[in-house]
Amino acid sequence: MARCYGFVEYDGPPLEPLELYTLKSGPEIVRQLFDFVDKGGRHVALRPELTPTLARMVAAHHRNYKKPLKWFAIPQLFRYEKQQRGRLREHFQFNADIIGEPDVGAEAELIALIIDTLRAFGLTESDFVVKISSRAVWDEFFNRVCKKAELREEFYLAVDKLDRDRANSEETLRSMGIPPETVYALTEKAEPTGDLIRLLENLRARGMQEFVTVDYKIIRGLAYYTGIVFEVFDRKGQFRAIAGGGRYDRLVKLISGGKVDLPAAGFGMGDVVLTELLTERGLIPTFEPTVLVYVIIQHESVREYGLSIVQRLREKGYSVDYPLSQTKLDKQIKVTRDLNAQVVVEVALDSQSGLPYARVRLANLPTAEQRVANDPSSVCQIVGDFLKEQVHSIRD
Repeated sequence: MARCYGFVEYDGPPLEPLELYTLKSGPEIVRQLFDFVDKGGRHVALRPELTPTLARMVAAHHRNYKKPLKWFAIPQLFRYEKQQRGRLREHFQFNADIIGEPDVGAEAELIALIIDTLRAFGLTESDFVVKISSRAVWDEFFNRVCKKAELREEFYLAVDKLDRDRANSEETLRSMGIPPETVYALTEKAEPTGDLIRLLENLRARGMQEFVTVDYKIIRGLAYYTGIVFEVFDRKGQFRAIAGGGRYDRLVKLISGGKVDLPAAGFGMGDVVLTELLTERGLIPTFEPTVLVYVIIQHESVREYGLSIVQRLREKGYSVDYPLSQTKLDKQIKVTRDLNAQVVVEVALDSQSGLPYARVRLANLPTAEQRVANDPSSVCQIVGDFLKEQVHSIRD
């Protein structure tokens, strides 16, 4: 789905200098990491997230790419924490980021990608909702009700935990001189302003308005977010957030030591909660082996001829399989079914001429038209004709 949106895949090293993560998230992040000193005396950590690596890579090589960059990855991530429902010490995560675009169109594109990705699994607007908020709105609120800038992050954390730990969050707010009632007034009104209005209009134009709602209780407790933030939840409220992200315009500058300043927005969607949701909804995909073409080799005397056909088809970009060793014909026919082959090429020996030839047919129509060819080039042409209206080449 990311490629449909024009994103390009990338990846980075699973082992990074520890300072890359403490620079972004502070020293407290260390207790959540698998970190150690390597044989060269360097303090390193297994990546708990990919965004700092992305920022480092972009800062180092941004001149080589036209902006905006639209990159995605599915990294393996590690966190040293207590395993519990929805959180494991190791998981995979779908990341997508847009670098170099300051307009709210970037956030709209990312949220649309999330929606389409979840819809591709069979989920609908009755299954999940994207809750959107704005750090800019909260910054304005904080500046109005509190004059102690050093309390800003503590304030964010208190708001972020309002739903989960209401009593302690309210006590924290009061200790800052902020009446909880004023916070509730903002969250209950949920009136979109500024960029949120434009974001909603963008998604409405795509027909996605039913998937999103304004919820100012979403604040994304991480300090590096600077604008719109969002999280995705199942409608029944059974699970943790399915995905989350937002705008982080200062991270590239921070990671580069002030040398590169690029706006950015992105999200992460972990496989753990998504799997739980799909399991609960009965939507876990079934994964079956498949090839476009299976080449049956009737006799070992025609194997070389069959291999020439296999190689030519693969060079054309088709997915092709064949028996690696001498195999009975009935077993080969069974394999074509097991692999869901679309086309079968049966290589045999002409009893009269003593020369090899191939019969080509659609696998799901064994009694339908069969075409015969005496050379590999003709076989490739016939296979292409059969597949043209049936399936697509796997070449991207």
